[in-house]
Amino acid sequence: MQISVAQQADIPELCRLLSILFTQEEDFRPDEAAQRRGLKLIIDDPQTGHILVARREGAVIGMVNLLYTISTALGDRVAFLEDMVVQPDARSGGTGSALLTQAISFARLQGCKRITLLTDLSNEAAQRFYQRHGFTLSAMTPLRLLLTDADPVPTHPV
Repeated sequence: MQISVAQQADIPELCRLLSILFTQEEDFRPDEAAQRRGLKLIIDDPQTGHILVARREGAVIGMVNLLYTISTALGDRVAFLEDMVVQPDARSGGTGSALLTQAISFARLQGCKRITLLTDLSNEAAQRFYQRHGFTLSAMTPLRLLLTDADPVPTHPV
């Protein structure tokens, strides 16, 4: 197995993996056009993030995203770990652990001082997996506001 940074040519395989992931998650649904746009935005701009892929015999069998921002609490760069998924027939063979370990090392190389991730509340197996790799539960509770084109635009500048 090899782990490398994703390229544009990987997008179809990454969409296939995201379809698997978003079928499992409670908050999301597969939308290939949206996934293609998002993947392209990340791959085209390394300041936004990186996608790491695991390959076996050239085929993509897993992926994980690191998206970057700045934490004012830490005064430094941090990462959000998203879209961690391994092809079902490649699970339980160490692919996920290898991807996560590489993502942590890669985030350090990018100057990140923290990695934050979200899992479904009901996905206890994923929570145990991340905790085995040093992640801890946070006292923070995520909240989400979906912004759409139909939202009213403020009439006065901010």
